[in-house]
Amino acid sequence: MSKIKEVKARQVLDCKGRPVAEVDVITESGAVGRAGASTGSSVGANESFVLRDKNPQLFGGLSVYKAIDNICNILGPAIKGMDVHDQEAIDQKMIDLDGTRYKTNLGGNAIYAVSVAAAKAAAAENHKTIYQNMASSPVSYIMSPSANVINGGTYYGKTQAFQEFMILPYGAENMEQSVRMIVETFYHLGELVEKYNGGKPAMGNYSGWGAPSDDPAEVMKIIAQAVEDLGYTDHMAYALDCASSEYYDEEKKLYRWRGDYVDRDFIISQLQNLAEQYPIAFIEDALQEEDFEGFRMANKRIPSVIIGDDFLCTSMDRAKKAVEMGAARGMIFKPNQAGTLTEAIRTARYLMEQGLLVVPSGRAGGTLDSPEKEIGVAMGAWVTKTGAPRSGSRTSGFNFLLRVAEELKVPQTNIMELPVFAHLHR
Repeated sequence: MSKIKEVKARQVLDCKGRPVAEVDVITESGAVGRAGASTGSSVGANESFVLRDKNPQLFGGLSVYKAIDNICNILGPAIKGMDVHDQEAIDQKMIDLDGTRYKTNLGGNAIYAVSVAAAKAAAAENHKTIYQNMASSPVSYIMSPSANVINGGTYYGKTQAFQEFMILPYGAENMEQSVRMIVETFYHLGELVEKYNGGKPAMGNYSGWGAPSDDPAEVMKIIAQAVEDLGYTDHMAYALDCASSEYYDEEKKLYRWRGDYVDRDFIISQLQNLAEQYPIAFIEDALQEEDFEGFRMANKRIPSVIIGDDFLCTSMDRAKKAVEMGAARGMIFKPNQAGTLTEAIRTARYLMEQGLLVVPSGRAGGTLDSPEKEIGVAMGAWVTKTGAPRSGSRTSGFNFLLRVAEELKVPQTNIMELPVFAHLHR
């Protein structure tokens, strides 16, 4: 009764209004798993391939009808009759059918949507949620939330290179208090940004506030002031997502910085100074995504935990290389980057078994049913990225954590008790 009976697919929209493939996997017992293929706005070069039609007359070239055709006519028939509980076999079948490193033949988005839909159908067969069905042992704690509050980009005529400035509460009594600290800090910060610029604060590219300054040190100063005003200084850490590939000039081999060009040593020094001044828990993508040696240098000099997003792309081969080189101590967990749940979870477990940091995160172009937080709960991840506390695609992450904390009645992680964050005690 747990065999796959039917696979259906359609085109729907993600939270950015872009077309995305959505899949239903239906078993012989009638259990249904539905999933969409999230993708990002900042996309790493080593992510699984997002197959789009590139017809300018259809959604500006972003439609995914080819991917849907591959699901209905190739992937679906191939996994029909397979046991929906055998996730590894299902994913391997699709990997073999595609036959490429980045799933460029059939589309990483097509394969990923089927992979997640199968996992959801397996959970439905067992009348469980994904995190209940995937957990190998009872869940004993919930991930702590981190939220982006200031976003990089161009606002007020100034360009902030770093993509996200985040806050990370610790030592809270419960999840409700952590979420309250984030929400209160976020909206008070908006008031400070308004005073700083003398006008209504801009909404950032990732739902945070648009950066009021092109100087990261000035941005951190304003955030720390908001935290201090609310009396949260002793219970708030920070994090940065530099997304450095976004402001790296491939021709010059330099980084665009406040109207000038600088080298990687300058960027490392900037991050080192910030990490020595503020309790910065982790820093994503400190340098451009192919600079393994630069990441090794950053990991050696900067006290914060250096982790990879575009740098690692939830990829086992890149994660192993980075760990063996001493180039990273963690990873942003975005399953769609790998292309199947099996590959993504295998990479995350490799890092977690070594005591390294794995941070489940949604995509800027996510779907509301994106499973990374549920998988994070099942795996026992310590911290998750929830986004800024506004817009439905972001607040859904906060609400998920609140509901799970109530349901499971287990504490959330206190990052100060984790060896990976020992640098925060200095």
